[in-house]
Amino acid sequence: MDLRSEIRSFVVVAAVCAATAAAAQTQTPAPAPAPSPAPAAAPADAAAPTPKPWRVGPFDVTGFVDGYYSFNDNHPTGAANGESNDLYNFNFNANQPSLSAVKLTLNHDPAPVGAHFDFIYGDTNKLINAKNQLEWVEQAYVSVKPPKAKGFELDAGKFVTAAGAETIEAKDNWNYSRSILFAWAIPYWHMGLRSSMPVTKTETVGVQLVNGWNNIIHDTGGVTVGFTSALVEPKVTWNLNVYTGPSNTPGQNAYRNLFDNTLLFTPNSKFNWYVNFDFGANRDSTSNGQGDSNKSYWTGLAAAAHEQVTPKMALSGRLEFFDDQQGYATGTVQTVKEATATYEYHWKVGLLSRAEFRHDWSDQQFFHRGATGMTDGQTTLTIGLIAVISPSR
Repeated sequence: MDLRSEIRSFVVVAAVCAATAAAAQTQTPAPAPAPSPAPAAAPADAAAPTPKPWRVGPFDVTGFVDGYYSFNDNHPTGAANGESNDLYNFNFNANQPSLSAVKLTLNHDPAPVGAHFDFIYGDTNKLINAKNQLEWVEQAYVSVKPPKAKGFELDAGKFVTAAGAETIEAKDNWNYSRSILFAWAIPYWHMGLRSSMPVTKTETVGVQLVNGWNNIIHDTGGVTVGFTSALVEPKVTWNLNVYTGPSNTPGQNAYRNLFDNTLLFTPNSKFNWYVNFDFGANRDSTSNGQGDSNKSYWTGLAAAAHEQVTPKMALSGRLEFFDDQQGYATGTVQTVKEATATYEYHWKVGLLSRAEFRHDWSDQQFFHRGATGMTDGQTTLTIGLIAVISPSR
């Protein structure tokens, strides 16, 4: 790809981000609440009551169905790469209607004991769960929150990672596709123990003891330790996560380390943006004279913006780069970048629709074209439809 094309791709999404930022600055922030209680509103002005949750026994029940069609202008074939969008994770099928996920959630908040179960099916399940790794289960954990422990909570089981600026579920993100950092720099989930404890009115910290990255059974010589911190101020949220531990070949003890840092800025009720930085390091090790002691590093930076134009319509943009210095994450020594622009519309019936333009490019011939060709760029246009299953759709 030439410099002119690269600059043009950045300008497209930068324009979206700039437009949303400009629109945000024209919004009038909501006035601060009065120090004394406001008089009771007339019945005609009263807010609609919160719908009662759907329940099965003690569990609240929610879910969603997520489908998409992704057009890839490289037209990769099944023989080339399985007719897939290179570097994508949960919307990886190219030029065909696909089911990303069907999810059912059962949740009972700890009071003082609770439990949470996420059952998932579709392309998403194929990526996050290997066979015999609690297939079809995204999360399954029990929670304990003692009433006099000042907010301390302990979870045990399988749970999603604390790392990353995005989530596995598309409906909870600004764009439909996940970033390169989410797909290649961090784990999806962990098995083990997770704790959290408020230490101030605005900060909560935690420690995790888990079986490495995306592992049910641990056989690499020790547990991975995670340290988490979430600082939530009125207009700034800072999430800092560190994972370190042996996560390599069975019987080898060399460490894989991850530093994940996200800053979310919310200047007003309609506009917000974030910056996400990831640094990872992996060291191989020898075992009985076999193997090596190579070190691998990966670094990534992403920035995204979101403008809620109306209660039903939103615009989002994302820019990022990912440096895979030794090819540990993507299998190729490369620096890859992407630019994404997304239009979103909420329908009254509980349907969320998104139209997304995305362009990825690399300094290597990494992307599949046709049956046998390779190229340094990939452009996709994706339509995503998500039906939310909830009483408050």
